[in-house]
Amino acid sequence: MVENISRPIVRVQGLSKRVMSPEGELVLLRDLNLEINSGEAVAIVGASGSGKSTLLGILAGLDVPTEGRVWLDSDELFALNEDGRAALRQSMVGFIFQSFQLLPNLTALENVMLPLELGSMPQIEPQAREMLARVGLAERLHHYPKQLSGGEQQRVAIARAFVVQPKILFADEPTGNLDSATGERVIDLLFEMNREQGATIVLVTHDDALARRCSRSLRIDGGQLVAEQLTGEL
Repeated sequence: MVENISRPIVRVQGLSKRVMSPEGELVLLRDLNLEINSGEAVAIVGASGSGKSTLLGILAGLDVPTEGRVWLDSDELFALNEDGRAALRQSMVGFIFQSFQLLPNLTALENVMLPLELGSMPQIEPQAREMLARVGLAERLHHYPKQLSGGEQQRVAIARAFVVQPKILFADEPTGNLDSATGERVIDLLFEMNREQGATIVLVTHDDALARRCSRSLRIDGGQLVAEQLTGEL
């Protein structure tokens, strides 16, 4: 069942990220504040280098801010140590990356089973088989990533992300390495799975068609939130 859309599941307060470069201090994010409600699909858009992927990495707890606070559901992410953040990701977060991030020495089935194994969940193979069938890969269970097309690899990645039934799904340019027709099929599948499970989607994209499929888009420029738009196609 889809959760109440009025309840914030991601909250960001005063978020900044600075790094040192040979030219001096570089500001990647500057004093960001935002909320994302449970069940929403939100696109983060902006030019290359605007800070989109940095923001996504921090929201997922894969990177650490210089200042600011982030809550996932009721947990303050950076009040936890690295192990605590990893445990929180394991319990409520799914990921889809532009480069698929499949382990090359594991079959499609083994890649999808992996997060279930890490979570010590029961009956992992039947769940993984069912999810791969759900994304149209029932005949490709024992193929390795190099034996799959780009679209098939991304469908494995989607199956891997959704098999743990995450509360929040983070996606970084999920169609970036796909041709337009394959990308459109992957987008359809992504939102179909989202409707079934009710996960909140937060995605970074350059794809206007994908951004329009989301309920809201947030535009980042120079590390700052400069615009917010309701898209409403969902």
